[in-house]
Amino acid sequence: MNRKIFTLIVVALMGFEVLAQNIPVSTQYVLLYDFLDEMAGDGYIHLNSAIRPYTRKQVAQYLKQIEDQSTYFNKRQRMELEFFKNEFALELDTVPDNWVEWTNRKTFNLSLAQPSFHYLTADKKFKMTIRPILGMDIYASKKGGIIKRWYGAEIQADIVNHISIWGSLRDISWNGKALLSDKYFPDDYAKIDGAKLTKGQYLNNLAGVQYKEANYGGDFSDSRGGISLYSWWGSISVQREHVTWGDAYFSSNILSGHNPAFPMISLNLKPCRWFEFNYFHAWLVSNVLDSTSYYVEHTSGGIIHELRPHNKYMAANMFTFSPIPKLSFSFGNSIIYAEKNVQAAYFIPFAFFKSLDHLLTKGTATQNQNSQAFFTINTRNLKHTNFYASLFIDEFSMSRLSKSNKQHNLISYQVGFSVSNWPVKDLSLRAEFTRSNIACYIHSIDVLTYASNSYNLGNYVGDNAQNIWVQLANRPVRGLKIDFTYTNDVKYNNYSYLRRDKSSPSGQISETISQKLFAEKTYMNNTFSLNATYEVFQNCYAVVNFCYNDARGYSPTSTPIASEDRGGFDADGNRRILEGDALAAYYLNKFCPVYLQGKNFTFMAGLSFSF
Repeated sequence: MNRKIFTLIVVALMGFEVLAQNIPVSTQYVLLYDFLDEMAGDGYIHLNSAIRPYTRKQVAQYLKQIEDQSTYFNKRQRMELEFFKNEFALELDTVPDNWVEWTNRKTFNLSLAQPSFHYLTADKKFKMTIRPILGMDIYASKKGGIIKRWYGAEIQADIVNHISIWGSLRDISWNGKALLSDKYFPDDYAKIDGAKLTKGQYLNNLAGVQYKEANYGGDFSDSRGGISLYSWWGSISVQREHVTWGDAYFSSNILSGHNPAFPMISLNLKPCRWFEFNYFHAWLVSNVLDSTSYYVEHTSGGIIHELRPHNKYMAANMFTFSPIPKLSFSFGNSIIYAEKNVQAAYFIPFAFFKSLDHLLTKGTATQNQNSQAFFTINTRNLKHTNFYASLFIDEFSMSRLSKSNKQHNLISYQVGFSVSNWPVKDLSLRAEFTRSNIACYIHSIDVLTYASNSYNLGNYVGDNAQNIWVQLANRPVRGLKIDFTYTNDVKYNNYSYLRRDKSSPSGQISETISQKLFAEKTYMNNTFSLNATYEVFQNCYAVVNFCYNDARGYSPTSTPIASEDRGGFDADGNRRILEGDALAAYYLNKFCPVYLQGKNFTFMAGLSFSF
């Protein structure tokens, strides 16, 4: 690269303003995200909550804005503010103040009670944090006990206020035959040329993972991190992290973050107060084998072809406008594609990807790739409140809006609200409703589904389903959140998306998307939970949960169509048609782990350092 051009780029990125670390703050840090949402609802800051996670740079800036207005706070809010300022001390150009520590108060802090090491050079040009990760959750019900444990470490560093580097590793294990042993996955695997791949995942909002097989339970490791070059107007990053797009508190219908984190190149631009742009290009995991791609292994009996999974990629962008404070609306689009190699056209951040797809694949006698569009709106203009809505469009045609056309559009919509500190201080009420039409998120070509590692990227209940979530929460003292939550998940007739007749590849069939929406239940789960979360000190969390759930399968009575799943396939690969109790049991096993089937009281207690 020409030396003058390189110099100009560096100068543009560095700018003139000293900034904090551009490192993502995990959305699992619920107490921090709740505090920021409370402050936004009360009118002290403006949040773009459609794009998460926030970065440590963003949070530090929010805390500065909040501090300027702290005279209006009650005692709990002032203590929360001081607590979070200490957590983001390095971003505020100081070292934290901990309990049992060795520190010179200016450049470093080594803490034992809050296990961590923080370092800050005198000129503020280099900042670093190292923390251990350790935790355990214990679950108990009449069906048995389960222990989840994890350990690891994380490191975060910032160089000359414009380069952030971070990384973490967690080794995680679920122990308990009641949850993950082979016998509790009756129809969850498919054998393809000797390979064992998961076909689908249960309908719950637990974080998605790719387990290593184990009869006693399940193990997996989670490695995340990245490097970011940033300035006051934006950043460009290479990272592996979770992404949440949409204003939802529980599970977004755009990008919920429910799936395992994926590697990506991301771009963020915020040149002014009223506009923000976000883009990423990601490498997804297809879990679909490619019969044309394989390794050759030499064995004593001859050569074995070890099939490799299909490549799978995603590009997405989101434009956010805030014409007046406390009001935001966003729109964007995305594409899932599965070419042999990455497509350079999808690295154009501001592109309308469907148009590019038509250019690249039209006339090749093949299907297009899988594109989507989405819209959100969020307002906090009424003090103490947050109202939001989002629309996800997987496939849309104006002709389907006609009453004479039985086909429906492949969309998902979500509405929700939050009220906090009114009429009672420290109390909040949140509610969220999501509905997704038949075939939304899925595709007639398996590798192009809106999923990674077989986990839906949108709302976890998937297509032809609805989700209701209500939470009443109280935060009586600093660091403590007590909430009562109700969740209702309903899955209706379960279809594959068959768009064409094999005997006539050029012709489209409409049977799947002509079915009545939300007609017959196949699965429902009602969950009531009482939760308490307490951040004892920085990075140390105690959690207690009491939960009652009732999960049931149902048997549709209508005549099944060709694309409807009424029992999967038998050992010879022939389609099964089950009825009555057998079909209800099939759906229950398909959508819910045995540990949570039927009526259950479950208790959980946990303690952790980091998430």
